[in-house]
Amino acid sequence: MHLRPFFYEPTACASYLFGCGSHRQLAVVDPHVALVEDYLATAAELDRPITAVFETHVQADHVSGLPALVAATGATAYLPRDVGVDFPHEEVGDGDEVELGNTLVRVIATPGHAPAHNAYAVADRRRGTDEPWLVFTGDSLLVGDVGRPDLHAKGDLTSEDLARLQHSSLARLLELPDHVIVYPSHYAGSVCARGLSGHPFSTIGFERRHNDALAYGDEDAFVAAILEGQPEAPPDQAAIVAANRSGAA
Repeated sequence: MHLRPFFYEPTACASYLFGCGSHRQLAVVDPHVALVEDYLATAAELDRPITAVFETHVQADHVSGLPALVAATGATAYLPRDVGVDFPHEEVGDGDEVELGNTLVRVIATPGHAPAHNAYAVADRRRGTDEPWLVFTGDSLLVGDVGRPDLHAKGDLTSEDLARLQHSSLARLLELPDHVIVYPSHYAGSVCARGLSGHPFSTIGFERRHNDALAYGDEDAFVAAILEGQPEAPPDQAAIVAANRSGAA
């Protein structure tokens, strides 16, 4: 299985190109608009087409590269159910699977940072199993922290409501085996959490033992802690979200 990380330092965003080499199917997770040419160049170097683009959620801190990637490649866009965007896409929800040759992507619904949020657990069938090898966690489980729940609060859905959803979603991710590698969409320097590590990758087992945000067994204590002392919201958040919902970025 191919796997290449990409980093956008100004907003500490991570995205990933991955997929099956033998069946010539690649995908990108949480693409950044500034890196579209880099994804395309890497796919060309691998001599494999990009056939799928996954978003874990509608981004609030950066403009998505999904529309440009889909336009350039004809790839299928996969987004969470009830995500509320205004462009053609396939909605995938909890338990759904997307096959990219020998690479199997299984959806885990992880609302909390945003009301519509997915993680994507990935298995490599060339290893002889459908068990996950890695998980793209978006802005749910991060390295050293978890995604803040206040950015997407709106109407009757409060920050506290989202924090409680986040608590349940994290419990689901912690059901994965300890060896599963965690590839989140942010690292230290992002405004999407407070205590992020400068190391962009981790494992479920390491985060289970060392992530302070996971140490609150009680839901109320977790909610109180995660809502306290969050940094300022991303600049131009409303305009970024509007652009990402429209698909006209």
